[in-house]
Amino acid sequence: MTTLLQQEEKVLGGLWGAVVADALGVPVEFRDREELRTKPVTDMREYGSHNQPKGTWSDDSSLMLCTIDSLVSKSYDLNDMGQQFVSWLKNNHWTPWGEVFDIGITTRRAISNLERGIEPEQAGLRSEKDNGNGSLMRILPIVLYWSNASTGDLLNYSHQVSSLTHGHIRSQMACGFYCVMAANLLHNFNPTKAYEQAIEQVLPIYQQSPYAAELAHFERIFQGKIGELPENEIRSGGYVIHTLEASIWCLLNSNSYSEAVLKAVNLGNDTDTTAIVTGGLAGLYYGLASVPSDWLKQIVKHEEIEQLFKQFVEKIKE
Repeated sequence: MTTLLQQEEKVLGGLWGAVVADALGVPVEFRDREELRTKPVTDMREYGSHNQPKGTWSDDSSLMLCTIDSLVSKSYDLNDMGQQFVSWLKNNHWTPWGEVFDIGITTRRAISNLERGIEPEQAGLRSEKDNGNGSLMRILPIVLYWSNASTGDLLNYSHQVSSLTHGHIRSQMACGFYCVMAANLLHNFNPTKAYEQAIEQVLPIYQQSPYAAELAHFERIFQGKIGELPENEIRSGGYVIHTLEASIWCLLNSNSYSEAVLKAVNLGNDTDTTAIVTGGLAGLYYGLASVPSDWLKQIVKHEEIEQLFKQFVEKIKE
């Protein structure tokens, strides 16, 4: 059984682990794997792809922070959460430098729907081409908030929150599987067991309608052998299935937080999102103490984020 102190260490490890990993990936976003193989990321870099200083996080962390802000201030309120996203895009809420410098097309269109007053669960885009990783990148706080929920309830919450921007059932399912695996890590399963247990918990539900029609897209994950695949079979672009597979693969093929997130970044392409999704899992398992302090210190708005995280920890103790 996870003690309160252990749980706090894990929660903060997951949250900071995600933000730090995002910042590691920002300077090399869109760089291909071969280029990074010749000059791999080993530390915080500056400028690069988005011309940002060291420690700058992307829209991935911004939307995760907006999610946490909403949970702290309004508990679980999808309308408020959606308006936090609108405030980010329109008013630069929870941006590192007071401007939005990166946003996916699907996310932008969904937030425009939210701004126009469309119901939160109807705002996310629902066509098959809208299965980018823009909801997976921000979903971690949901599992931390609902860590003791049943598998079915946790899946429902993650599906609902995904739908604010990514309403296709495939994106919802990716968020659901990630949340269940993350909950297992929070409850002290090791990565392999957390992954295997997630399959046992989730598959009976996803074998039912309306999810069953999507199972072919999750075949490699539900086979339980994603960690055994060679690196050249792991893709790291913006497709939600590829990001989910890559994050699990990186965790299962590493022995520390740093190794996992650097492995994620050096896969190339959508480096910040592969990293933040991996960083959430690795931080949960290895804990806050595993996140290098020199990386933590370089995170932009560190004190503001730290205060928000403290408030969130207090909220989930209630």
